[in-house]
Amino acid sequence: MEKSRKLTNIFIDHKSESYLPLSWHLDPTSNEVPSEVIELIQTERNTPVVVNEDLTLRAKVIDMCGLACEFCHNEGTPVKIDNTHGAEPIVGPGRSGRVSIFVRSNGVDFLPGRMEPDNSFTSTIYSLKNRLGFEEIHFTGGEPTLHSKLDLLSQVASGLGYKVKFTSNGENGRSIIRQCAEFGLTSISFSIFGTNPEELASTQGIKYKTNLELAERKIAALKESISIALDYGINVSANIVMQDSTHAERVLRLLDNYDQRISVRLLNSLDFGASSYYAIYDFLYKLGARPNKVLLSAGSSTSRVEYEMPNGRKIYFKQIRPARLHEICNDCSLNNPVDCKEGYYGLRLYVDSDDKYKVGFCIQRMDYCMDIDDFLRSELPERIVESRQNEFKEMTEFFGIGIIN
Repeated sequence: MEKSRKLTNIFIDHKSESYLPLSWHLDPTSNEVPSEVIELIQTERNTPVVVNEDLTLRAKVIDMCGLACEFCHNEGTPVKIDNTHGAEPIVGPGRSGRVSIFVRSNGVDFLPGRMEPDNSFTSTIYSLKNRLGFEEIHFTGGEPTLHSKLDLLSQVASGLGYKVKFTSNGENGRSIIRQCAEFGLTSISFSIFGTNPEELASTQGIKYKTNLELAERKIAALKESISIALDYGINVSANIVMQDSTHAERVLRLLDNYDQRISVRLLNSLDFGASSYYAIYDFLYKLGARPNKVLLSAGSSTSRVEYEMPNGRKIYFKQIRPARLHEICNDCSLNNPVDCKEGYYGLRLYVDSDDKYKVGFCIQRMDYCMDIDDFLRSELPERIVESRQNEFKEMTEFFGIGIIN
């Protein structure tokens, strides 16, 4: 496999900017960045690149959650329990203490429901798999482990040929992970909002910010959920945001105190801009970690760089790249580097409070959501597939690399 081109050459082709992780758009030499960190960044930018197609459907299965994180986007939907009176959507915090940071401006016009393992769910995900070639379904929320029938949803999806994955804060894993593992669950991404009660409480809304006893219970539940998942052979990753250098200690605690079978993924904070990127690179440098490969997904804004520590443990830098779904994004007023926070992250599936299924394309533009039947009758499924496949071809040709599906 050939190495990627150097950054100075990549920027000759303006179109290729969308292929690159956002940190590659920065010029570290224009900031007060240590020379050792600049060297690591340049090494990363000359690391072998692997491209695959993103074949994942994200499905918001439930809106309930036992945390009240101040930065939650709640998959673009209002917090249902706080929005039952038909007024303008409440961003939060409402009586639940939760927030949904984009609902004031994203045009959402429905309340989220709860997906059930019934004929509607089955036919919907079957049709989407058939039309768009999805191979994985990623359950989100809210908090998926609070869904009492998550195991049956997993069973239905795996029976249709999906690999099943979900994102979780781990608060209720004891009740559901074992059953999900038996019915097709293959991997869980655990969100780590704190490695001790004080850290977790600091991320919560006013309702829970001083409740260290609750935070301690949540962390204990998370650790138990991780342990159960590992015992059942589930692939486990831990996502942790590193907003600046003050977060280095919590990442070290995660590496030191959690099972080494966990795949640790560092996420930058969009709110902290370049300083967050540089803090992560500085942290990786001080760990002695070196980049192995860059993992890019055609058809999705997600990207990762795999680093290896001196002891052989892998650690990933996960971030977005400015991917766009042109059929949807071209005319969007947010289609610029400042306002667009996520790019095109892939197709999302929702069910509303009337049990009607919808697909969404962007958590910042929920007014683009479509009823599932309208979507399937349109030409969009074929256009999404064509766009994904074209991007895959263009990216592999651009980087001149081998292909891993």
